[in-house]
Amino acid sequence: MSSHPTKDEECFGFNLDKAKNYAEVWKIVKETVAYALEKRREGMMLFLDDLPLQLGAYYPVGTNNIVLNRSLVEIAEAHISNKSKVNALTYNLLLHEYLHALGEMSETKVRREVVEVAKKSFGETHMATVVARKSPWILLKDLPLGVMYTRKRIMEIVRDFEKTGKYIV
Repeated sequence: MSSHPTKDEECFGFNLDKAKNYAEVWKIVKETVAYALEKRREGMMLFLDDLPLQLGAYYPVGTNNIVLNRSLVEIAEAHISNKSKVNALTYNLLLHEYLHALGEMSETKVRREVVEVAKKSFGETHMATVVARKSPWILLKDLPLGVMYTRKRIMEIVRDFEKTGKYIV
């Protein structure tokens, strides 16, 4: 197996590293799942909520929603100066929940599929694959999350998260 990235890996990696917002990371999540697993689902919505810090995100079964832990992402952004690492974290959290939304409810299978999608899409050494293999918590291991307090704010919807033209939000 070659250690040189393929054109697809280079493209996906470049786009993820340069993503500026949730919608851009989400687009890469959908593209990499379609590329690696040939699965797709339209009409997903993203909500940001202040969840317990040990919970990165969740998918309410039977909905088209993903709820991302706003506090956790904000803490990561404040403590990780490398934007591509924060994007890799966000990518992995969204990818995990998207796989649930595609119908896989087994945590074990979803974790395996996250690694499979990242490895096929980004190659072995990209940060998204490292995070997939080791868990998103590898980027947060040195932060004192247990003692941090985050205030509870109103859940918010991310506007223009997915541009399908099928839903008006």
